[in-house]
Amino acid sequence: MYSGSSDGETHDAPPRKIPPASSMLWVRNLRRFIGSGAGLGSEALMELETKRILLDIFKEKQKKSAEAGTIPSFYKKKPEDGSISHRVQRLAKYRFLRKQSDLLLNADDLDAMWVCLRENCVIDDATGAEKMNYEDFCHIASVCTEQIGPKCRRFFSPSNFMKFEKDEQGRIAILPFYLYVMRTVSLTQARIDMSELDEDSDGFLQPHEMEAYIRGLIPNLAQLRDMPAAFVQMYCRIAAHKFFFFCDPHRRGKACIKKVLLSNCLQELMELHQESEEEVTDTEQAENWFSLTSAQRICDMFLALDKDTNGTLSKQELREYADGTLTDIFVERVYDEHVRRGKSGGGNAREMDFESFLDFVLALENKDTPEGLTYLFRCLDLQGRGYLTTADIHSLFRDVHHKWIEGGNYELCIEDVRDEIWDMVKPADPLKITLADLLACKQGGTVASMLIDVRGFWAHDNRENLLQEEEEPEEE
Repeated sequence: MYSGSSDGETHDAPPRKIPPASSMLWVRNLRRFIGSGAGLGSEALMELETKRILLDIFKEKQKKSAEAGTIPSFYKKKPEDGSISHRVQRLAKYRFLRKQSDLLLNADDLDAMWVCLRENCVIDDATGAEKMNYEDFCHIASVCTEQIGPKCRRFFSPSNFMKFEKDEQGRIAILPFYLYVMRTVSLTQARIDMSELDEDSDGFLQPHEMEAYIRGLIPNLAQLRDMPAAFVQMYCRIAAHKFFFFCDPHRRGKACIKKVLLSNCLQELMELHQESEEEVTDTEQAENWFSLTSAQRICDMFLALDKDTNGTLSKQELREYADGTLTDIFVERVYDEHVRRGKSGGGNAREMDFESFLDFVLALENKDTPEGLTYLFRCLDLQGRGYLTTADIHSLFRDVHHKWIEGGNYELCIEDVRDEIWDMVKPADPLKITLADLLACKQGGTVASMLIDVRGFWAHDNRENLLQEEEEPEEE
């Protein structure tokens, strides 16, 4: 009845094989039904359609990129004002700048650091200077970190210690180190303040943004606190213009924040922090473009030249600048190169507005700088060829010679002056003088003065006597 072996063991039946799912009819029908989309809900259908559209867009972009080659993207459209992306960008920028500002040392922190430096330094027996070696440097770092916090730790890195001049015993003076810390904090704070005013976050400041930055500094500058409220707007306009003269050479209407921070203009502006008026002489105030005395001098000068009080200067009015010592050909060239044609007078009249006048004054008062010399060279280049020939020098100096003789001076030979200029410049090409030659010879400002201003030529001709007069008071 039962089959079995002689020893009583039974044999199990072989296991039944299950066919693969893909071979089952109901599975194939279900997959076909779902693939057509008929069995999906509205949300699933929408998601499927979205994926398909995005995939098509991605494939289309890949195809265009392959056809265009490997040219990188160099333009990204800025978000529109009021858009979500614009608001997110402004919020992110605000939070980042607040975080960076919190990491800066304040006035109390700097005072505490100075106390720590003085209490833990050693006095040099030879010079009396307060110094510290690297061990003292590390110890002061620990003390400052305990008293001020970790935000001062970055100033006490080994690389910072190696930046300073060391004596024979490997010590550095504490004063240069402390001034380095103060300058770093000041520049970082200035960058944060400028970045907050940078509305489009492109790293550049427009004129109204620079004026706003200067306006915010006025209460903190000791020499400007008593400025009349009615003069603040004009002062900011004058002060901001120097930044753009030196930091915006291509006249694009915006100055790079990094260039502003590294320029001498910002350092000159910060000199107005000095509290005591006795520390600053009248001469220094007049030489500092950002002083209140200088700004008022510029305004008074413009108003005195503007005889018809129309707010602009004609060529005849500008000829009275510097007591009329500038040559007529130079004034003509200034209007040709740097003054825009006005709308009045049938389009033929040229009038110098206040902005152009500021450029003019900055160029004449900074003739030895690349920016000032570039401004003047465009006026000296009569033919617009990018270089000066002997004929150009002769034409330019002819007016100076005429004013020189009118002033009752001795007769001089124009050819001798021309040869002297050539010897001063020593151009790379013996037949022409370029702007690069004037910059390289380090006497470009003197050469420009000799060619445009009879007073400048007189100063060069009497340079030895003037030098002797300057040395005599020092000896006394």
